[in-house]
Order: sequence, then C-alpha cells, then structure tokens
Amino acid sequence: DEFISSPPRKTVRFGGTLTEILLKYEKGDTTDFELLKHQLSDPDIKDAQIINWLHEFRASVVYLTKELEQLVSALLKLPWLRRSREVVEEYLGFLGNLVSAQTVHLRPCLRMIISQFVPPRITIREDDVDISDSDDDDENLSDNFNTCHRALQTVATYVPSTPQFLMPILVENFPFINKSERTLECYVHNLLRVTVYLPTLRLPILELIIEKLLKLDVSTPQQDIEDAEETANNPDNEEKSTEEGLFDMEEDEERKGDKAVSSRSERMAHPLAERLDVLMTILFSYIKDVCHVSGKLDLNRTKDLYRDLVSVFDKLILPTHASCHVQYFMFYICSFKLGLAEAFLDHLWKKLHDPNNPSVIRQTAGSYIGSFLARAKFIPVVTVKACLDLLVNWLHKYIDNQDTEASAYCDVALHGPFYSTCQAVFYTLIFRHKQLLDGNLRKGLSYLQSLNFERIVMCQLNPLKICIPSVVNLFAAITRKYQLVFCYTIIERNNRQFIPVVRSSTGGDLVQTCTNPLDSFFPFDPYILKRSKKTIDPFYQFWEELSAEDLENLKKPIRKGTSEDEDDDFLKGETPQNDSVVGIAANSYESSARSPVSSTGSPSDCFVLYPQ
Repeated sequence: DEFISSPPRKTVRFGGTLTEILLKYEKGDTTDFELLKHQLSDPDIKDAQIINWLHEFRASVVYLTKELEQLVSALLKLPWLRRSREVVEEYLGFLGNLVSAQTVHLRPCLRMIISQFVPPRITIREDDVDISDSDDDDENLSDNFNTCHRALQTVATYVPSTPQFLMPILVENFPFINKSERTLECYVHNLLRVTVYLPTLRLPILELIIEKLLKLDVSTPQQDIEDAEETANNPDNEEKSTEEGLFDMEEDEERKGDKAVSSRSERMAHPLAERLDVLMTILFSYIKDVCHVSGKLDLNRTKDLYRDLVSVFDKLILPTHASCHVQYFMFYICSFKLGLAEAFLDHLWKKLHDPNNPSVIRQTAGSYIGSFLARAKFIPVVTVKACLDLLVNWLHKYIDNQDTEASAYCDVALHGPFYSTCQAVFYTLIFRHKQLLDGNLRKGLSYLQSLNFERIVMCQLNPLKICIPSVVNLFAAITRKYQLVFCYTIIERNNRQFIPVVRSSTGGDLVQTCTNPLDSFFPFDPYILKRSKKTIDPFYQFWEELSAEDLENLKKPIRKGTSEDEDDDFLKGETPQNDSVVGIAANSYESSARSPVSSTGSPSDCFVLYPQ
C-alpha cells in the first residue's frame, strides 16, 4: 500500500538516449527534442534526474554545436547551485567539457556564472506592482559564491582567453546604483575575488569598481549627506524613526563573514551615501588584504597594487572635480609605507610642473599635494619640508620667468597652476606650522624665512587675490605672528577692488567674480562615511579648532629674540579648552572654504569687480 500511494521518482526517461534524440533532431524529428527541453526546464526536476542528464551531456558535448544553443541555454538555466554536492560536481564537470569542446558557448556560460554574483531575486507585490530585489535570507549565499568562483576558474583553466571575454560581461552585469546595498556589496566583493585568480583583470576590474563608486560619490554631495544626517538625528523624527524601525530590521544588519551584526547607528541616513559607505569599506579591506600576508606588509604585492591604483587615479579621479570620498583609496595605501606616500607626492609633482599637461589637471594635482601634506598624519616633517622646498622654488622660478613678460598680471586663465601651487603651500603651512617650528623655534623660523614668502605674496601675480579667502586669512595671521610677511595691506587693497552685488535693479547681465576663482577644492577634506571612516581616522590629521585665546595669540607677533625654550601654547599645539571656541571649519576655517557641494565649487558669496 505504501508503494502504491507514494509518488513516483522523477527519473522516468522519454525518447531514448541523448544521442538518439539529437540524431533525430538533425533529421527533422523535433518531438523528442522538445520533450527533452521540457524536462530540463521542469521546476520540480530532481537531483538524480539532473545527474543522469548531465552525465549523458558530458559524453555528447561534440553534438552541442551552435545550432543547439537553445538546448544549451536550457542546460545553463538548470538550478544547479542550490542542489546536492553530487549535482554541483557533475555540473562543474559538464561546464569544463562544454567550453573545451565548444568554445562558441563560452559567453553564455560566463553570463550564467556572473549572474550568480548577486543574491537571488525575490518578487514582492506592492499596490499591484512587482518589486524585485535581492533575497538576503539565503543562508547558503557564501557557499554559492564559492561554487561560482570554482566554476569560473574551471572555465578559465580550459579556455585561456576567458579574461578578454569575461570583462565586458562583468561591466554589463554591474547592478544599478538604486539596487540594495546588499546586491552591490555582493557583486563588488565577487569582482574583487576574481582579481585573485585572474590577475590580468585586476586593473580593469579596479577601474570598473572605482568608476561606479565615483558616480555614487559625485551624485551625493557632502552637504546633502550632512543634511540627511541632521534630519535623521532631529528629535522631531524620533517617533517616525521608531515606526519605520519595526520594518527595517533586515536592513539594519551589517554582515561580517557569516555573522550579522546590528549596526543601525552606523547606517548613513542618505541612501546613496549608505551604498557608498558599504562599498568603500569593501575596497579598503581588499587593499589591506592584498598588501598584507600573515599580518605583515608584503612590499612587492603592495607596489604592484599601488601601480594599478595610481593608474586608476590618473584615469578617473584626477580629471573628476570635487569628489569627496573615493580618492581616499590612495590616501589609505600610502599610509602603509612612507615610500609609497613619497612616490605619490612625486607623481603629483610631475603632473603639476609638466607644462604639457592640461592646466586643469595641473591645478588639481596642486590641490592634491596641499591637501595630502596637510592631512596625512603619517607624513613626517622632513618630507613636508622637502615638498615645500620643491614647491616654493618652483614658484620663485615661475615669478622670475614672468618678470620679463607682458603676462605678469593677475589672471587665473594664464597662471592657474601657479595659484594652485600657492594655495597648496599656504594650506600646508596652516596645518603644519606648529610641527615645522616645534623643538627649535629659532631654527624653524630660519627655515620659514628662507622660503621668502614675501616675494611670492608681493609679486605682480597677486596670489592672495586668487586663493580662497579663508586660506589667505589664516596664512596671513600665522605669517604675521612669526613676522614672515605682512599680508594685510595687500588683502585690504584687494578687498577694495570688490563690492558686493545684492541684485541688479536695472536688469541685464553682470560679470561676477566669485571668491573662489580657481574653482578649487581640498580632496582630503574630512571623511564622513560612518563605517569606512574608521579605516581612515587613525591616519588623518583633523583641524584643531582655534579658541578665542589662540586667535588672540595670532594677533600678537612674537618678540624679537624669543628664547628657544620659551613656552608658547600656540606653538606647542595646545588648544585651551574653554567655552569661547570660535567655529572654524575643519577644512579651512570658514564655511566658504569647504569642499564645494556642486560642480561649480564656488561659495555663494559673489562679488563684482569695481571699475577702476
């Protein structure tokens, strides 16, 4: 009775052996062929049946020519990943036989494997609309990804030209940025795993990932991220947040390995910023893992990765204006060894002083040098001095060359790289002057005096007029305190040439000159993505807000003949803790000097040139 009542196992075969079915199909008899396709596409197909079919197909791959691509397509759609180990092993063997005997099916095989690089899709209905996204509940996801990489390695073993066919497929399968962060996280993680066993693809894969990250970054201005965080932290939104939290339990988990750790407080309020944060965390982890073997830095592996990342930096990052976070992959890898940081600075220097490079690239290189020297805690004073010497000597030579030319006047279009270099020097001095003077005040002052800032500031090119006012004002205060140069006369003269424009009462066009004519930005302004900033913060030099006492000290020039051992709170970097702290922004000292929140990069306050 038990035998009669139990359903039959689905191992029943129709139409004879596979060879017979294919021979009939060649002669025009398609009945058994269609029946075979129907059986392969049966959603209830059993493991034993799949193994039987695959075993026959492995022995008959010679027949699976391009004319039978419909049958191959049905085979590639078999649900093999979530099956028994026997099915998985048989399927991997079948893939190897297929691509080695019939390379015409290489692309479909690769597409099938890459399609598994993201969690399986589930369909949710909302208001009669199907919403598809990833299924995060699959407990076997990690094992499935491991199997996919085994499959890809198997194919690459049989077909050495796999990498050149694979890269376009990786590009076209990259998920849209509106997909869940889990989908993007899985895909990027799997792409980076591919670089381990297909090293020739590392550079193009890094380019692909960083290009996508860059689009996310420039689509998410820093001001928008901060506004979203402020709104989310507003007490008026607490009740709403609590309600939403009931339904956000799945989204509030950050997976680390196979463990899910609650991290609601670490989630970014801005959805695109959250995606960028997750992906930057993966990129930083990848850089660390590649460069370290058994916890120790492997210099050769690090150098190789550094070269690839510099190549991506030149191609994608340097020409992109006002990205906020993605460029930190260079900051991070340079933190591993001083030699890398010095190599990066040398690379930027060559970009800056090469007249064959476009002016905008040279200016951006100058911005990177200044921001890197100011913000990288791992760069010692001796390297800062060497860079300042290089930059300042170039500025003096530039001034020498202009003295005999008719173009020696204030013009951003003509002298953009010069002004960018000036701003880099000023910005570096603002952040590093305490270290430059620390220990031996007389020796430090002698060094700063040797840079001859007075000649740079007083020259006909008038850099104080072009550089961002917040940088100019702090530079002026510091150089005045140490009696290096008195900038205020020039600043006042420059200010008298501008009058603010409220609006035009007569209509018509007005030529406006903004307070940031260089359209410059500081690439290593504070990093604000919550998860990934933990990687950057230990190496990052934050701006110390100046107290009222520090600002008062800036107004007092040091006395002639000051003792080397004389205590000076400002010089030693001690910031008195009191309530009278002036709000000076971390990336210069006024909001007008913050990284631009739009492609223009110009602050809101504009001025019109007063006719002379």
